[in-house]
Amino acid sequence: MVEVDFEQYPVQYLKMVGPRRFALLKRLGIRTVKDLLYHFPREYQERTVKPSYACAHGEQVTLQGRVVGVTELSPRSGLWITRVKVQEPTGHFFAVWFNQRYIKKLFTAGSHVQVTGKIERRFGEIQLLVADYELLEGEDPVPQEGIVPIYPLTEQLTQRLMRSLMRLALDEWTPRINDFLPPGVRQKFFLPELPSALCQIHFPATEKEAIRARKRFIFEELFLLQLVLALRRRQITRKLKPHRYHDHEDLVGRFLSSLPFTLTPGQQRAWEEIKADMDAPWPMNRLLQGDVGAGKTVVSTLALLRAVGSGLQGALMVPTEILAEQHHLTLSRSLASLGIKVGLLSGSMRKKERERLLAGLACGEIPLVVGTHALIQEKVQFKSLALVVIDEQHRFGVRQRAILQYKGHCPDVLVMTATPIPRTLALTLYGDLEVSTISELPPGRRPVQTYAFPSSRLPDVYGLVRREVEKGHQAYVVCPLVEESEKLDVRAAVELMEELSRGPLAGCRLGLLHGRLKPAEKEDVMEAFRTGQIQVLVTTSVVEVGVDVPNATAMVILDAERFGLAQLHQLRGRVGRGKAQSYCVLVSDSTTEEARYRLEAMTSTTDGFVLAEKDLQLRGPGELTGTRQSGLPEFKIADLVRDWRALQLARQEAVALIKKDPELKAPEHRLLARELRLRFGGKAGYLDIG
Repeated sequence: MVEVDFEQYPVQYLKMVGPRRFALLKRLGIRTVKDLLYHFPREYQERTVKPSYACAHGEQVTLQGRVVGVTELSPRSGLWITRVKVQEPTGHFFAVWFNQRYIKKLFTAGSHVQVTGKIERRFGEIQLLVADYELLEGEDPVPQEGIVPIYPLTEQLTQRLMRSLMRLALDEWTPRINDFLPPGVRQKFFLPELPSALCQIHFPATEKEAIRARKRFIFEELFLLQLVLALRRRQITRKLKPHRYHDHEDLVGRFLSSLPFTLTPGQQRAWEEIKADMDAPWPMNRLLQGDVGAGKTVVSTLALLRAVGSGLQGALMVPTEILAEQHHLTLSRSLASLGIKVGLLSGSMRKKERERLLAGLACGEIPLVVGTHALIQEKVQFKSLALVVIDEQHRFGVRQRAILQYKGHCPDVLVMTATPIPRTLALTLYGDLEVSTISELPPGRRPVQTYAFPSSRLPDVYGLVRREVEKGHQAYVVCPLVEESEKLDVRAAVELMEELSRGPLAGCRLGLLHGRLKPAEKEDVMEAFRTGQIQVLVTTSVVEVGVDVPNATAMVILDAERFGLAQLHQLRGRVGRGKAQSYCVLVSDSTTEEARYRLEAMTSTTDGFVLAEKDLQLRGPGELTGTRQSGLPEFKIADLVRDWRALQLARQEAVALIKKDPELKAPEHRLLARELRLRFGGKAGYLDIG
């Protein structure tokens, strides 16, 4: 069989596709014949033609007949109704369209038509509100009955046209398409060959055929991604790093001795895994995850100290400036006794400050730097960057990780996530990384008691806050999130603080924290809260990450439905850091199903791993990670929640295949290597094969 490049063949050269239709198809991301054939149906409809008299009101049906006449009405401004009278052998009905005036020109008296839609019986008439239609004369080769595919469309493209194009492309191209999945893989998982699968997913004869074809494309999508990740892991182990760690100054030991606690078993285990990676001849590429408050920062600090103690440099990259400032302050304080200089690089620095810092990094005078994405800009050069710690929080992706890796000669990379990530995302977004998990919290901590109340219970809620303050503890009150306006967030916070100081929390020492304060002002507020001068901190969500005040035992989150599940869990993680019982109250009047689901999830568990899975089910992977930013490919047909088992099988198969044929040079893998280059080749820092 001759190999034909259907991946590159422009769809506009297909019969029935001119420049205008090509422009419409491009809106759906369809540029080639392969794009067209991989534009899968979103659902199927079982269409059996029946007479209109046998149809019930509200029933979804398919009817056929001969056009008798067409009328057009406009009962009010902006509304046009087109009614086509259709004669059947046993009676007649009216096919109805709203605001589609072009329909009038398509139907002429005497033409045969098939229409699908919802039946309405009123005033003695049978009407069909048309969702889809077919003109039965002409060259339309699509079957009219049975299982009919329904496609995602854009304006001015019809289901009828899409089905015709699919049939045309399948007839012309499937005899020339080669399957890139190795025969052994297809046989092992009972998957149809690519040409058959394409025919069956678009025009299945039975429901079983459609399911079988979908299974093939779901596995294909997941398998190709897992192959890429397995190749990437292998590429990393082929590189040799030039640096070695020795920590002559014993910074790690001195730091551990200065801590007022010992590492938990989980922290110790994670640290041993990281140390082993750092001692390996190839670069570390590891994900460190754990629940809120599990002590990930301490473990990452040990790794950074090991680099600095070896005369090398370390960098900590975080997603926001506020977080960069918090980490910089924490590290500067905790490492001051060791005499380590910590630099801060952010986008808002003054020019001279920035130049001084860049010079210090380039000559090695600054051994440790904290920064935002500014760290991956071209001007930033290091003398001896050996370790990069990325506090990811689902906001950096593979591409950003790759850029920062190139700043050093194969530096070790440790990625931390702010909250646990769902296992499916660990195998996709972070599938090129080894994983260390800190599963337990430090000893002595009690689970935070969480409640959800309507705003009518606010007097009780603030009563709880006052009682905690009277016990000598502290509290947070988190303002509602005002979307896309930091200015409005600030105003809401100021107004809330004034209202609380005059009313339910009068007499308490209140402080205010928001994103528009200058770094020095923020630090003054946080220092006052840490030392107990501020008893109740009124704050926007800037307090979400990195704030550690063990004496804080109460957290009130207003309009809690405006926050995502991961964000709510992060906020709750600001309390429960000491040995006293802590409380989190979610205040919400929302009655939406999604809000109720979130609040129930928060009140039912404090386990971040459980909540991560619930968040994935609620929002889907795209929204959870910010797909385009994350580097995670957008799946056309696979679903990480539904297809978790298929993902595991795909990963196992991919790992085994790369172990057996690491360069995909075997004859049966030639087409597979080509498909990987076509789909991923260099994109998002994933692949560099062939």
